[in-house]
Amino acid sequence: MTAPIRVAIAGYGNLGRGAQAAIKQSPDMQLVGVFSRRDPSSVTLIDASVPVYSMDDIEHYKNDIDVLILCGGSKSDLPEQGPYLASLFNIVDSFDTHANIPDYYAALDTPATQAGKVALLSVGWDPGLFSINRLYGEAILPAGETYTFWGKGLSQGHSDAVRRVAGVKSGVQYTLPSESAMARVRSGEQPQLTTREKHTRECFIVLEESADADTVREAIVTMPNYFADFDTSVNFIDQATFDAEHQSMPHGGFVIRSGVSGAEQANQVLEFSLKLGSNPGFTSSVLVAYARAAFKMNQNGEQGARTVLDVAPGLLSPKSPAQLRKELL
Repeated sequence: MTAPIRVAIAGYGNLGRGAQAAIKQSPDMQLVGVFSRRDPSSVTLIDASVPVYSMDDIEHYKNDIDVLILCGGSKSDLPEQGPYLASLFNIVDSFDTHANIPDYYAALDTPATQAGKVALLSVGWDPGLFSINRLYGEAILPAGETYTFWGKGLSQGHSDAVRRVAGVKSGVQYTLPSESAMARVRSGEQPQLTTREKHTRECFIVLEESADADTVREAIVTMPNYFADFDTSVNFIDQATFDAEHQSMPHGGFVIRSGVSGAEQANQVLEFSLKLGSNPGFTSSVLVAYARAAFKMNQNGEQGARTVLDVAPGLLSPKSPAQLRKELL
């Protein structure tokens, strides 16, 4: 029997917990450790048999880990950790600041290449699975338009923004795709859509005792860069309702390519969608599948930075190429 892939996790928040659960569902993998910037004795894992180590000691384990899953944030954690860890391990991360991906790719490529490792970046669903489907759409239907809709989903950044408004005790914000805009796209119309036409935003707010609802609503709907360019509804609820109904982290969305092809120039629509009960739970599952691919790619002699656009789909599966040809083609 082939030895399991030795996987470790760097960072143990929502994404790290999800990765541990996903590894447990993967019989070809073994979780050999979790690395944290916190005191290891203060970190409680969902499987207490897995050891927790200090991030300060991670370089001592470079011969014990086949692939390291980075579960830190894109704003400050990954830009600092990624290049260093790529010099030690095969890594997979979920860097999701779209505009900065080319620079981050370059920052990982040199240390990974010098170390003979694979650094697989921006793995998740967007960027990630949605990126692949945008590529499929453009390649298969070159005469057309691509549309990406997000939601219904809880936006962590926008939720943080509403919680910073004076008078807000608790708050969340959901992004909702416009049903009418999606219907136009699915019909083959290929409309030019504004930001306001594609999505709406919905907030659920618990007010501080002395706060004025109209003042809070106005501060939210006029907030530049977050809400001013969208039709935004603000709903005021009590704390008990907030605690009961707004603690999960659902998300999802749609990638739709609308185009024409063939001698008759027939309308063709290619669509991919996700409906997620837990954003971090799903993203971590994608990371684990791509950790398998990163290990295989390195075993095959690849090195340097890579994205999901460079990974053959068969490498994500624990099944052999022969099994995949028999069962899935």
